[in-house]
Amino acid sequence: MTVSIRNLAKRYGDVAVFEHVNLDVAPGEFVAIVGESGVGKSTLLNCMAGLDSWDEGTVMLAGQDLGPLDGDARALLRRKLTGFVFQAFHVLPHLDVAQNIGLPLMLLKQPDEGRVERMLAAVGLDGLGARLPQQLSGGQLQRVAIARALIHNPALLLADEPTGNLDPATAAKVLDILIAQTREHGASLVLVTHSEAAATRADRVLTLTSGGVALR
Repeated sequence: MTVSIRNLAKRYGDVAVFEHVNLDVAPGEFVAIVGESGVGKSTLLNCMAGLDSWDEGTVMLAGQDLGPLDGDARALLRRKLTGFVFQAFHVLPHLDVAQNIGLPLMLLKQPDEGRVERMLAAVGLDGLGARLPQQLSGGQLQRVAIARALIHNPALLLADEPTGNLDPATAAKVLDILIAQTREHGASLVLVTHSEAAATRADRVLTLTSGGVALR
């Protein structure tokens, strides 16, 4: 399994955000997670990546138990095995498009070998590598974020409301690219969304509540 979660619980004081969460995501599988606002969908994604802590249970990422690892070890594993697409894009404004996309390769000390140019073409940004983020539309910025998340061929792509800031037509195009690229790269995709159109594209749709996850 790319991700295996057992009996996961996250609490703030005596209040459970969620508990009894059990979830397996197979290699190449697309899982959408839906649920009411405030139920902890983004927090669950962060736990999968080792960005957030939890109070009970285990998170296994590509066979590695994240629980015993310190922050540095989690960061190294996350950098290698995961990609993250955020609703707010989180591109670096002082880097051009190509530099933003190639950043994971630089951090991993991997050669480019034309990968950035190929990824630019794959997400429909061919010829825009020298532009700065402020010169792009919202839909183009989200494509940059998708390209950056996939450039290093991660086993797991985590997407947190990636179309939430986009108009419906642009959102549909971005979702098409996201799904096509994760399929091509063989990555597992876990998508948190409020969009019914996005959720229906998934292999499985799971509803997160304070008491766990259930197949919708």
